[in-house]
Formats: sequence, C-alpha cells, structure tokens
Amino acid sequence: MKKFLLPLAVLVVVVGFLGVGLKLNPREVPSPLIGKAAPPFSLPVLHQPAKTVSNTDLKGQVWLLNVWASWCVTCREEHPVLVELARQKVVPIYGLNYKDKSDDAKAWLKQFGDPYVMSLVDEKGRIGIDYGVYGVPETYVIDRDGVIRYKKIGPVTPETVRDKILPLVKQLKG
Repeated sequence: MKKFLLPLAVLVVVVGFLGVGLKLNPREVPSPLIGKAAPPFSLPVLHQPAKTVSNTDLKGQVWLLNVWASWCVTCREEHPVLVELARQKVVPIYGLNYKDKSDDAKAWLKQFGDPYVMSLVDEKGRIGIDYGVYGVPETYVIDRDGVIRYKKIGPVTPETVRDKILPLVKQLKG
C-alpha cells in the first residue's frame, strides 16, 4: 500500500500545477516593470518630426502608452476600442509607433481615426525593447509619477477597458 502513496502524491501535485497553469491567461504575462519608473525616452512626434517629447513631459498626469504599427493586424482589431476610449476623454492615450514607416503610420491613422494625443516614433524599436515589448499591440497605464501600473499584451478589448483600465485610471487619479 505504501508503494502506491508516493506516486499518488506526485500525481496529485502534478495535476494541481497543471490545473493552475491552465487557468492562467497567456496575454497577462507579469512584467518586471510594473511598479517601477517607466523607462526614459525622448522621441520625435509622428505628425511633427522636428518636435520631440520625453516621458518627463508627461509626468503629473495618468496616461496610457499604446504600442502600435500600421503593419500590425491585431492593432486594427483593437483600434476602434481605443478610438472610443479617446472619445470618452477619461485618460490621454499616447501612441508609440513601433518599427514602422512614418508615411504608412500617418495613412493608417487617417484611414482608421487617430485616438492619440500624439504618436511618438520608435522607428528602430529601441524604446520598445526598454519597455519589454513582446509584440504589438501592447498598452501600459502610467501614473502621475511616471510609474508603470499595468501592462496589457495583445489587443485592448472593451472588457479590458471596463474591467481593468478604467477602474485603475480612476484609482490613480483619486
């Protein structure tokens, strides 16, 4: 009887880990940047290339950073959600145009609407690397002190806005 208890115990532990693992959402990868200062940047503005904006310019407000590209199929899926969120004027959304051609990005925004206060150009993807971007789209909620409070990998959905982003923004604006 004892020789069956050890394998049974191991099986129970393995099934337990498997059960927990199956409930995890692969889109919610914990970021080591949550709770830390957003990496610094100084980038040109898509529609005004001579103008640069840095993350320190955005301190003092709660804001979203949405990493997007015109070549990104999934960005097209989330874009109407961002346009609607921008219409609500609850939180400013800044775009980080990632590894894209500026003319393509401008045409894309003209065609689908521009939810961004401004889009910043990360042509070589260096800032994306600093932010730990896995791929586009990704969205970050950044607080008044410039600290990353939330990271969404993949498209922002109406449910994400309702259940995660808006409550967090409201709390941070407190």
